[in-house]
Amino acid sequence: MPIYTRTGDKGTTSLFGGKRIAKYNDRVEAYGSADELTSYIGLLTTEKITPSHKKLLISIQKDLYKVMGYMANAKVPIVDLEAQVKSFERNIDKLYTILPKLNRFILPGGTKTSALFQVVRTVCRRTERHVTKTFKSSLTKEESVILQYLNRLSDLLFVLARFYGKGKETEVKL
Repeated sequence: MPIYTRTGDKGTTSLFGGKRIAKYNDRVEAYGSADELTSYIGLLTTEKITPSHKKLLISIQKDLYKVMGYMANAKVPIVDLEAQVKSFERNIDKLYTILPKLNRFILPGGTKTSALFQVVRTVCRRTERHVTKTFKSSLTKEESVILQYLNRLSDLLFVLARFYGKGKETEVKL
C-alpha cells in the first residue's frame, strides 16, 4: 500500500469514521500538536537520560497516541490517563526533593538535555492550548482527563528539565 492516498490534496483530512474536515480545523490542530509533541519526546529518548526516564517518556508517547486518537474521534480509553496524572505528580514530588529551591525564573538551557526538555514543555503547553480551544467550555469526563494530563505533563517536563540542568541553570532577575 503506498503512503500517499491523494485524499488530502484539496486541504481536507478524514476523522475516524470517515468524516472529512479542513486541515486547519481546531481538532486537526490539536492532534497535530500532540503528534509534534510525541516526536519531540522521541528525540528526548535519544539523549543520555536515566533508563526510568526513557521508559516514562515512551509510555507518555503511547498515551499521546490515545489522545490523538480521541481527538480524531476514535473511541479510545482515556480515563486510564488519570492514573498517569497521579504518577506524574509522584514523579514531580520525588524530583522536587532533590532539586535546589527555585526562587526566580530560569532560562532554558544549561545542558542540551535540559534545553530539549524545555522545548518539549513548550510544545506540550501549545498542545494544551489547542486541545482546550477544541473542547471549548463544557467538558466531558474524558476531555477533563486529557486537559489534566497535558497540564501535569508540562509540569513534569519542567521538573525534568531542571533535573538535567541541575547546577547549570541561569536564574533571571526581574
